Amino acid sequence: MPGDTIQADVVVVGAGPVGLMLAGELIRGGVGVVLVEKRRGPHTGSRASTLHARTMELLHGRGLVPDLGDPPREPRGHFGGIPLDLTLPSSHPGQWKVPQTKTEAVLEEWVLAQGAELRCKHELTALEDTGDGVEGTALGHDGVRRRLRARYLVACDGEDSTVRRLIGADFPGQPAGRELLRADVAGLDIPDRRFERLEGGLAIAARRGDGVTRVMVHEFGSRAGDHGTAARFEDLVTAWKKVTGEDISHGTPLWVNSFTDASRQLTHYRHGRILFAGDAAHQQMPIGGQALNLGLQDAVNLGWKLALHLRGRADATLLDTYHTERHAVGRQVLANIRAQALLLLGPPSVEPLRRLLGELIALEDVRARLAGTISGLGLRYDLPGPAHPLLGARLPATPLRIGQRRVDSAHLLRTGGGVLLDLRADLPPLPLADGWTGTVGRVAAVPEQPEAWHGADRVLLRPDGHIAWAGTGEDRLGQALRRWFGPPR
Repeated sequence: MPGDTIQADVVVVGAGPVGLMLAGELIRGGVGVVLVEKRRGPHTGSRASTLHARTMELLHGRGLVPDLGDPPREPRGHFGGIPLDLTLPSSHPGQWKVPQTKTEAVLEEWVLAQGAELRCKHELTALEDTGDGVEGTALGHDGVRRRLRARYLVACDGEDSTVRRLIGADFPGQPAGRELLRADVAGLDIPDRRFERLEGGLAIAARRGDGVTRVMVHEFGSRAGDHGTAARFEDLVTAWKKVTGEDISHGTPLWVNSFTDASRQLTHYRHGRILFAGDAAHQQMPIGGQALNLGLQDAVNLGWKLALHLRGRADATLLDTYHTERHAVGRQVLANIRAQALLLLGPPSVEPLRRLLGELIALEDVRARLAGTISGLGLRYDLPGPAHPLLGARLPATPLRIGQRRVDSAHLLRTGGGVLLDLRADLPPLPLADGWTGTVGRVAAVPEQPEAWHGADRVLLRPDGHIAWAGTGEDRLGQALRRWFGPPR
């Protein structure tokens, strides 16, 4: 039975936070987007509940932080259940407790207001990269098969990615061994437990302001899937009783699931005109809220690059830098999470290692290194260009004066384009940059904290907030402009 065609510059498969973030970035870059989602509506379970500092900086740069309301901030996080101060220099230091339902709602409103089209209740059933585009078929809830056409397609459809299965993408890694059962439960009156490793297992309980308690439990020696294919509240009740001795069967479960220590990563994030982001590209245990944040940052890295390419400003080699940069980051984060999973769910024999790490975290260099990895603030891409302390790092979160106005540096990212930032009032004109007018904006600003800029007179910012060039003259600035923003007009 023929149906209408789903057609756009980019089809994004999956309308969770990662797909929505990517759609927003593409639209900001001037590209038309259709989101295809097999669910009937937004997730109702709270799922991920942590936004880290780097993600908050990115949302701040898009003017979205006020829409999150007034979420609580926690300066302290953990590494494998060992307390860790996450505070580092940032506009939003620490971690912010935002339910995924809220994050999704804010991103969806932002994306739809910009003109994205959202097709719910459509499941992809066929897909082909034709060389000059992507074609496929989506089955709607009404039984109608609709043709799908796009110049590019991005899979943001989670760890059980349909797109990954349809194209047979290689997804190597470590299968599930252990799992953590979790639920949001109403009607409980039990003590809060912060990563309590008891004789029989790990127990976590945190009561929210609305009276609902998030409960998580792992029984030492249990294996992933011991309860069957899907977690039930009864399984959690049984495990909780064995580990803590407490009976929580009288509670009302609002949402139940489990997550495992499986760790997998796509060999390639780009397959021609089909790309992957978020959990579709990497599967990891969602310890410390890193999974969602990793995916959102994938989306921000990819969005502006794909938009520039589709607008004809850059060739397809720019898309290869998405794989190069984010695959390396994903590999590091997955290794970090595997280490944390062992510390959290490992048997009593890991206790000496936990004690040693607790002592090492007391050293500032160790604390800052781990905090930078978890928060995303320590990320620095390995970019070509003249050596400089800022090259590849994120934009310093410091105040600037633009004329008579005092703004934070994230203000520079509001346009969605690149920025060539002059940091001295007496800098001469730079005719070189005129070839990128409309793609790279020029801003003169005086930093209130000059030391944060390590002596740079000029800085070239990518739309994702990372520094593509920094220096005191023009050495290789033209090369950086060409690499990241295409040839001059």
